[in-house]
Amino acid sequence: MSTIKGGEFIVKKTNCADVFTQEDLNEEQQMMKESIIEFVDREIWPNKAEFEKKNYQLTEDIMRKAGEMGFLSVSIPEAYGGMEMGFVSTLLTCDYISGATGSFSTAYGAHTGIGTMPIVLYGTEEQKQKYVPKLASGEQFGSYCLTEPGAGSDANSGKTTATLTEDGKHYKINGQKMWISNAGFASVFIVFARVGEDKNITAFIVEYDKNNPNGITLGEEEHKLGIRSSSTRQVFFNDTLVPVENMLAERSQGFKIALNVLNIGRVKLSAACIDAGRRVITESVKYANERVQFKTPIAQFGAIKYKIAEMATRVYATESATYRAGKDIQNKIDELRTAGKSHAESELKGIEEFAIECALLKVYGSEMAQFVTDEGIQIFGGMGFSEDAPIESAWRDARIARIYEGTNEINRLLSVSMLIKKAMKGQVDLMTPAMAVGNSLMEIPSFEMPDYSELFSEEKVIIENLKKAFLMVSGKAIQTYMMELEKHQQLILDAAEILIEIYVAESTILRTEKLAKKVGEEKVAAQIAMAKLVLNQAVEKTQKYGKEAINYFAEGDENRMMKMGLKRFTKYTNEPNTIALRKVIADKVITENKFCF
Repeated sequence: MSTIKGGEFIVKKTNCADVFTQEDLNEEQQMMKESIIEFVDREIWPNKAEFEKKNYQLTEDIMRKAGEMGFLSVSIPEAYGGMEMGFVSTLLTCDYISGATGSFSTAYGAHTGIGTMPIVLYGTEEQKQKYVPKLASGEQFGSYCLTEPGAGSDANSGKTTATLTEDGKHYKINGQKMWISNAGFASVFIVFARVGEDKNITAFIVEYDKNNPNGITLGEEEHKLGIRSSSTRQVFFNDTLVPVENMLAERSQGFKIALNVLNIGRVKLSAACIDAGRRVITESVKYANERVQFKTPIAQFGAIKYKIAEMATRVYATESATYRAGKDIQNKIDELRTAGKSHAESELKGIEEFAIECALLKVYGSEMAQFVTDEGIQIFGGMGFSEDAPIESAWRDARIARIYEGTNEINRLLSVSMLIKKAMKGQVDLMTPAMAVGNSLMEIPSFEMPDYSELFSEEKVIIENLKKAFLMVSGKAIQTYMMELEKHQQLILDAAEILIEIYVAESTILRTEKLAKKVGEEKVAAQIAMAKLVLNQAVEKTQKYGKEAINYFAEGDENRMMKMGLKRFTKYTNEPNTIALRKVIADKVITENKFCF
């Protein structure tokens, strides 16, 4: 299997044999998946209505049961009481345990991710031995105190202070944190504070015991649009004493910890949106098959088929891209472990390598969830707006996903800026192919009719052409603005849209090609239709955002030349019949009466 660097997908071809897919799960992972689904269907799904009543105790109780089942310890090293199952298994668990309600999904994600991983990845041996086994078992729960009233996306601007006591044995923490998930039942807080006049914040492990609060007070539970049984409170620190040995990593390393832990959270958030999408589709198609209007089940109407096809396609595409990235991350972690790096260093470097993909997936997965739940409400009609149906709570829960783990706007900007930084450091050669694309605009295009008889032969050519369109736009943007590029946010957002669509479309095509080679094209007709539909959407978005970008930075002959190039790079020889594609997809889902891929 050939390996690929993070962000390199935009300048390299990938073979379908080199991508990991849901169909490649091993026997242990399949058993884990079935165990999680059984747990969710037993413990969480029947209590869905109760989660909407702000029943924080229910969330805590089920978190403890998840701990007893081992679901909190999948990514934890065996040395600290974990299962150490690898990154793909971590994503798999996060995917299937998160589908029933956003309240539990948020509690689970906050505890296993930002509440636990900072200690696993940055803690001393003593810190790991003391805290991680109890966090892995669910005996204790973790929380992450970063956000402040004046410090959201600009996380390093927090005002919370940590002052060394005169005897040098403790830090005294003072400040206010807000939007703190799990605050109501956590006993271990990862707290970020500034020591003295340091430029960067520092992280601390802070224990909380309500019987001995040590200067910690909790605000009332926040009343939120969604994730209503997820505990979210303000946390106030008033001369809270923290032993000096509870500093996490070194002084001023907190901002780095915050950024790296968010990378993990981003790809896990994409995974956490997938089963929610599957379940919404299943509920929606069941309703559409039962709901009769004009003497016909509404599932048979073209307008409803359109929705079902689009919903299924976006879930399938998110799944394809997320598991591809997950295995790339795991491969990098394994490579580093083989080279003698520690577990923590391998995990950090492996995830950091694919930070671009993590940012792209966070955006696509969260927007998929919002789209699918919104269309689910529309299929249910008036009933969808009622609390008696399972859809309205899913829609409300989905909304937060576009905000936390870094807003989608921040992640779009990050994806492109991180790619450019990698290019500047020589880690990804962006400018050589970008210049080649620029030179090719002057060439006379070939008018030969290519042979597109093989499955996805034309689609794979189009993917490479979309990459050329991105390189043309981004290369010219870099040449034009150089170090000032970050001031042109709307231009970067245009480039990010194209980058996201390319990664997701390529992932979906490669997964489907791999599956078709395994079981035959006839058995995966709907998946083939979804892959073609995803690509068509990528082409349309590249046309739209590419044109907008070109109009922003190019004029006259250069503008016309680049638009001609964009037209060439987004042109089909055999343009797909998207209505027919959607019918194939919808008919399969409607016949199966569930999301069936």
